[in-house]
Amino acid sequence: MSRTATTTAPARWPVALTVACLLLLLAITACTTRDSSSTGGKTESAQTWSPAKLTSVKGVPAAQIEAEMKQELGSRRPPRIDDKQWARTQRLYKIYGNNPLWLDNDGLHRTRTKALTDALLNAHSDGMRMEAYPIGELARSIATIRSTKQPTAEQLAHTDVMLTASYTALGEDLLTGQVDPKTVGQSWFVDPQDENVDSALVRNLRFEALDKALAGMRPADEDYLGLRRELLRYRELVAKGGWQPIPATKSVKPGEPISAGVATAVRNRLAVEGIVAATGPVTASMIPQATQAATPGTYDRGLASAVALYQSRHAIAVDSSLGKETLESMNVTAAARLAQIAANMERFRWLPRSFGSRYILVNVPAFRLEAYENNKKTLEMKVIVGQEYEGRITPVFADSMEYVVFRPYWLVTPDIARKEIFPKGAAYIAKEDMEVYTAQGQQRIRQRPGPKNSLGLIKFMFPNDFNIYLHDTPNDELFKKDVRAFSHGCIRLEKPDALAQFVLGWDQAKIQEAMQNGPDDKSVKLPSKIPVYIAYFTTYIANNQLHFGNDLYSRDDKLIPAIMTGAMPTKETVDAVQALRRIAAGA
Repeated sequence: MSRTATTTAPARWPVALTVACLLLLLAITACTTRDSSSTGGKTESAQTWSPAKLTSVKGVPAAQIEAEMKQELGSRRPPRIDDKQWARTQRLYKIYGNNPLWLDNDGLHRTRTKALTDALLNAHSDGMRMEAYPIGELARSIATIRSTKQPTAEQLAHTDVMLTASYTALGEDLLTGQVDPKTVGQSWFVDPQDENVDSALVRNLRFEALDKALAGMRPADEDYLGLRRELLRYRELVAKGGWQPIPATKSVKPGEPISAGVATAVRNRLAVEGIVAATGPVTASMIPQATQAATPGTYDRGLASAVALYQSRHAIAVDSSLGKETLESMNVTAAARLAQIAANMERFRWLPRSFGSRYILVNVPAFRLEAYENNKKTLEMKVIVGQEYEGRITPVFADSMEYVVFRPYWLVTPDIARKEIFPKGAAYIAKEDMEVYTAQGQQRIRQRPGPKNSLGLIKFMFPNDFNIYLHDTPNDELFKKDVRAFSHGCIRLEKPDALAQFVLGWDQAKIQEAMQNGPDDKSVKLPSKIPVYIAYFTTYIANNQLHFGNDLYSRDDKLIPAIMTGAMPTKETVDAVQALRRIAAGA
C-alpha cells in the first residue's frame, strides 16, 4: 500500500525503558505465544462445557458464593472494564443461571483458568493494549484462591467475576477491536457486527477446549495472521535496538559515486529487513540499470536492485535511486514500523469476521482490488483512488454490488461542473463530447457514452451514501504510476472487463460486445448481489511479503497513539503480566 507522508516515531517515547520492557515481555510471554489459527469465532471442538452445579467450593457453600457474586455484579464495574463489557459480563451470568463459571469443588477450574490467562498473556501478540485488562487484580485474586486453604465466599466470587469480566473484555476486543474507529478520525463506515459479540461470547464459553475457542475469536484472514507473525519479528528487532540510521547524503542514482559509509549503512538496513543486495535486477522492466560495471565507491547495480525491491515494498516510486523519499523511509525507526503493524491489525478487527464466500475487496492505500470466490483469490488488479484532499478521499465502507451499466453516461456532479467544467467554456464541453441539460431548474452536464467518457465503457454499482462506484477509465496511462491517487473518490479499474466476467459470469466475447457495440447506458442486474469492501490498510501482506504503504489520508497518525501501548507495554503492565505468568505456570 502507498503513502505520501511517512510515519515517524514520536520523540516522547522513552527508548531505553521501551527496550527493557520489550525484552522482559518477550521472555515472559514466550511460553504462551503461538501461531494459533483462527476459526472466526467458531472452534472445531465437538465437546460442550457447562458450569457444574456445585454444592460447595473448598468447603464454602455454593449458595454463599452465588450471593456474593450477585452483590458484586450489582455493584460498580471493576477498573479497566468498561460499561459495555460489564453489561456483557452480567448477561453472561444471567444466561448461565447465575452459576460460577470458573470454579469447581477444589477451587478454580485449572484447565479453563489456564486457557484464559494464557490468552490474556498472548493478547500482546495481537498488538492489543495489555493495559486494557485487569491483569494485576486478576493475578492477585487467583493467587489468593490458590494460596488459601479455605478462601472466603467473597474471595471466590470476586475471582470468578474477574475471570468472566476479563474473558468478556478480551473476547470483545478480539472480535471488534479495542479502539472505536469513530474516535480516531478513521472515516470508517464498516460495521464489525458488534451485535454478534454477545452470542459469540456465549457460544465460545461452551466449548470444552476453551483455548481453541479463544484463539478462534481473532480474525481468520491469512493477511492478519501474516501481520501477527511480522509483529513478533519487529518486536524482536526493536528489542535488539532496531537499525542504525542512514547518514545524510545527496540523492544518488545507479552508477553514480557513493560514500563507503552510506553504502554500508544502506546494505545493513536492507539486510535487517531481509532484503539482500541482488546481483541483477528484480525485473527487467522495473529496475533502471546502471551502465557502469560495479566498482568501489560506485552505487552499483546489485545494491540498486535491492533498493528497488525496498521501494516496491514501501510504496515508493521504483527508480532504484537513493533519493530523499527512500532515505526518509529507511530512517523510519523499527519502533514506528512496529506501531504501524499493530495499527493495521486493529483495522482487521474492525471488519466483519466473515466476508462471505464471494466478495470484492479494495485496499485504498495499496491501490489494488481483489476478488474472491469460495474464499480464494481469483482476480486482482490495479486501481486508482481518491486524491488526498477533503471531498475527494475514498471512504472506508461496505455495501453490495447489484448491477453494472454498460456504456454509461457520466453525470457530472454539480461541484465538479461548477469548479472544473463550466469555467473551461462551451468549446471544451463540445470537444469532450459533453452536453448541458436542465434538471430541477439547474443547468447540469453529462458526458455521452463512448471512448472519451470518463467512466469508460462500464461501471459497477453498489448503491451507497457516498456515491462511490467502480468504473472503467479511458486514461490507462495512470496505471503505470506507483502512487495512484487521482480520482474524485470513485475507483477506476485496470481490468474492468475481467471484473465484469467475475460479477456477471459472462464470457469475454459477450463482455466486449456489450462494452464496444451494445446499447448505451444499459443496466444489467447481477445474478446475485456481491459484497464490496473498501478498506484502508497501510501495512499489509502481498505475495507473502510485508509491505508498508502510503498513508494517503494521514489516518495512521491518529490511530497509532491510541494503540501504541499495545506495541510498547509500560513497566507496570510488564510487572502485572509477569505476575500472572508465574501464576499460570503453576496451574
